[in-house]
Amino acid sequence: MLSTVISVFKNKDIRKRILFTLLMLFIFRFGASIPVPGVDSTALIAGMGENSLLGLMNLLGGGNFERFSVFAMGVGPYITASIIIQILSMDVIPALSELSKQGQVGRKKIDRYTRYLGVALCLFQSLTMTYAFDQTYGILEESSVSTFLFVSIILTAGTMFLLWLGDQISAKGIGNGVSMIIFAGIVSNFPAQFTSAYNALCTGESASANGMLLFGLYCLTFVVIIVFVTLMNTANRRIPIQYTSSGAIKAKTNELTYLPLKINSASVMPVIFASSVMVAPVTIASFFPANGFTTWLTNVLNFSSWHGLILYVVLIILFTFFYTNLQVDPEKISENLSKSGTYIPGIRPGNDTKNYVSTVLNRITVVGSIALAFIAILPYAIPLVMPALSNTNVGLGGTGVIIVVGVALETVKSLTSQVTQKTYKGFLTH
Repeated sequence: MLSTVISVFKNKDIRKRILFTLLMLFIFRFGASIPVPGVDSTALIAGMGENSLLGLMNLLGGGNFERFSVFAMGVGPYITASIIIQILSMDVIPALSELSKQGQVGRKKIDRYTRYLGVALCLFQSLTMTYAFDQTYGILEESSVSTFLFVSIILTAGTMFLLWLGDQISAKGIGNGVSMIIFAGIVSNFPAQFTSAYNALCTGESASANGMLLFGLYCLTFVVIIVFVTLMNTANRRIPIQYTSSGAIKAKTNELTYLPLKINSASVMPVIFASSVMVAPVTIASFFPANGFTTWLTNVLNFSSWHGLILYVVLIILFTFFYTNLQVDPEKISENLSKSGTYIPGIRPGNDTKNYVSTVLNRITVVGSIALAFIAILPYAIPLVMPALSNTNVGLGGTGVIIVVGVALETVKSLTSQVTQKTYKGFLTH
């Protein structure tokens, strides 16, 4: 690891890429401090802690949503559009399915359609949410059709500019640009989160006698979560595979290699899906006058109740299996193994291989989904252990940690790969 860091700083091209990435992230954070004209963000901040959907959107937007900056929508609409296009490409729309099989040219067209859909979703979401928040929290200084359109267009333009920044990072910087933007937004909130925890536990009227001890436990728990998420993201089930060969070549190629299947192939997407399903009905119901149905719905989908948490865990597990099957296709794995002349020892090629891979994938997904659910419910379990944190927005958000750790690991892999390429290039040159 240390040698990789030294190689990175010695490599001029990689240094330029890192500096370029930091410049793009600086522009992102600078724009995050520019509020949308005519919007009172203080009213929205007051309601942010009472609404889990707003908290999730604020997380994906890197904290820009609560300030209602020009980047308030973040890259969330683009992520939603990409998920929709990905699902429709699974033989739902034949034209998209054909494009997905056309290599680089098809992927470019699909990405273009994804951006078009992202613009439409962003414009629709920003328009409806601006209207709903104005009705609920009174965030606009002047409520009129022209103001709603003005704010919606600014928010949509901000999201498209973020996508452009992401493209520049992907092409000229390091890592995936969109992921790096989400990563930067989440990490930028960590200092404020720890400061709020310290103030809640160690200072003020809410400070307890063991405040410093609880704060130390809070920090230790945060580190343990990072280690646990790192282990979960890197853990995989290795299926032994063997290359078919004959004659003298067989004696040299008789060693086993492995097909790795990640324990958590779905990453953080199941948590986002489950949170949206849980809080969207409550959010919609909050825009209407209170009645018996809305009260019942709020109680059933309440994260602070046992039945709400159980429903949340069940949804995460179901969505983990659903998204894992989207990401990993046992049939394609079986076909690729056959085409490359490899097989799983003791398993016949073709349908038997597909069934075996599917069985193994389902078994490890059980472990991954339970671990993911455990991390996701931590923000609601920690205040039960530390009551001083129950009235502050300092929960140990497992969703944000999963995103941060995942992006960090992918970035390290990208840097290592680039360093290796440069090393081989120099070796071949000499």
